[in-house]
Amino acid sequence: MAEQAQYEELVRQFSAFGAVKREMGRTLPSDCPSGSAAVLTLLARHGEMRMSKLAELLAVDMSVTSRHVAHVAERGWIERSPDPADKRSRILRLTPAGEGRVREMSRRTTQLLAERLSDWTDDDVAALTRLMARLRASFDDCRTPAITQ
Repeated sequence: MAEQAQYEELVRQFSAFGAVKREMGRTLPSDCPSGSAAVLTLLARHGEMRMSKLAELLAVDMSVTSRHVAHVAERGWIERSPDPADKRSRILRLTPAGEGRVREMSRRTTQLLAERLSDWTDDDVAALTRLMARLRASFDDCRTPAITQ
């Protein structure tokens, strides 16, 4: 297990990582804020789904999810259709315009990363990707360990 000082430094790095996220967010089209981009990205990755599943994946409540969904639906990037299994629910799916928006966002963020990491080796980029995936997986099981002081 790592030393306490290493975890403290990791916390500092997470705080500083906000600047990276903000710069990546600035690459998004002006009519597609980060919440909308997250909706489109999740639908592209996971396919059509109910609003409740989207809220779960976004880790936000239904009212926030509804606002994001309304924003992307107004722009024609998703369609909402009745769920055949439960007429009270809606199934969300990307439209061709939404698929195009996802491709454009991916192109922009990929280009930014390629520019900013141009002096990194392929092995460094692969190691970062592997470690970030491992970190995310450590939090995916939603366990909340007790904090001891």
